[in-house]
Amino acid sequence: MGRTAEVSRKTKETDIKAVINIDGSGICNVSTGIGFFDHMISGFAKHGLFDIDLTVKGDLEVDGHHTVEDAGIVLGQAFAEALGSKEGITRFGDCMLPMDDALVLAAVDISGRHYLEYDLPFDTYMIGDLDTQLVKEFFYAFADSSKINLHIKKINGSNSHHIAEAAFKAVAFSLRKAVEINPRVAGVPSTKGTL
Repeated sequence: MGRTAEVSRKTKETDIKAVINIDGSGICNVSTGIGFFDHMISGFAKHGLFDIDLTVKGDLEVDGHHTVEDAGIVLGQAFAEALGSKEGITRFGDCMLPMDDALVLAAVDISGRHYLEYDLPFDTYMIGDLDTQLVKEFFYAFADSSKINLHIKKINGSNSHHIAEAAFKAVAFSLRKAVEINPRVAGVPSTKGTL
């Protein structure tokens, strides 16, 4: 069965439905209208071992901003809901992920507090049909809605496609480690007694 959640959100700008199983096998069905963003979410699911169904109908006639940001909000909400009480989780995860010329570091704390430290410069304005500024918007929205502490840093790389893909995969792999149930952890992994 796994830890699962379903979240919907409808505004004048977007209509979104997300279903996530964080104990999945990486199966992804995604349709956002932005091909490269779909590719990133597919990689996120695959390397996080999350099963994700994500459908977004956004105001792409304006641009991709609302579609990508709101997808981050809804996926973050679903992720937090699926985590539930957080009892027994490892809590921390990190990954230094290479992809050809790109090397990206990601680290996460399932802390119950939002924070994003983002240092992922791109040399290009667009990757396919995705504005590279929206990569940060997605991760900010996801970290905020899921109430996690997330750090992403480019160590090396010049190819924007590789940098973005390394970032999504590194974050996913870090989250995968952080949400794993550790049999040695009794209750919530915090000296405060809550996350």
